[in-house]
Amino acid sequence: MRDSHKVRLNRMFNVSGKCLDVAIDHGVFNEYSFLDGLEDVEKVVGQLVEAGPDAIQMNYGQCDALQTIPGRDKPALVLRTDVGNPYNPKTHRVMFNILQNADEPILEAIRMDAACVVVNLLLLPDEPELHRQTITNISKLRGACDKYGIPLMIEPLVMQANSQKGGYQVDGDKKKLVPLVRQARELGADIIKADPTDEVEDYHEVIEVARCPVLVRGGGKADLRSVFERSYGFLQQGAKGLVYGRNIYQHPNPRRIVKAFMAMIHQDATPDEAWEVYESGS
Repeated sequence: MRDSHKVRLNRMFNVSGKCLDVAIDHGVFNEYSFLDGLEDVEKVVGQLVEAGPDAIQMNYGQCDALQTIPGRDKPALVLRTDVGNPYNPKTHRVMFNILQNADEPILEAIRMDAACVVVNLLLLPDEPELHRQTITNISKLRGACDKYGIPLMIEPLVMQANSQKGGYQVDGDKKKLVPLVRQARELGADIIKADPTDEVEDYHEVIEVARCPVLVRGGGKADLRSVFERSYGFLQQGAKGLVYGRNIYQHPNPRRIVKAFMAMIHQDATPDEAWEVYESGS
């Protein structure tokens, strides 16, 4: 990783060398079910800033809710740069994923003092054009990121066909995920935000091919105890942190969840210890 990139990433990664990034960028994807808990962005951001994760992942149109908060003691901004339609319950006749600013793709990140930018690398059944589009996006971003010293987070997503369960679903098959993570690194990722493998003990293969910090992507909302168990397992496999959204912002008290995850990531708390942090509300 280039020294200029590390300057910004120092704001995102804790002294432990790890990171909790809370994703609230879901609204850009035009999916009603994603908005539950995100209706009032300023309220959500306020709750998260109080909770104190390392970073918050947002879009340009809403990130002022974070960046206009006075003072230095707030999470770093991770800025999404793309928008697409693969998250809807039905497959569209034309699938797309495009940069929000094709001419100057990281201008907004510079304006809003982002610690890094994030972009998708998509692999969907029978959608090679969508895969090509995301590679084109990454190619445009990579050069701009190098020019201005902005770290690039790539999000390799392997999805199942919508016919499987009637909507966007993660495919945790390591034989599909590992090559896509490797492709993300080959395309120039400074950080990789990767889906979990079906089997936790396989995740070291993702870490090995990435050769850069890997943050495990949370996905849909699930039972909290099982989330703690699996998250701990992925961290023990070598992940440098977590990127969680709905499991945090859809909770009645996001602060308790954040504190538990922060203990797990930065203090190596076990699932039981993280649960105690969560239960105590401290």
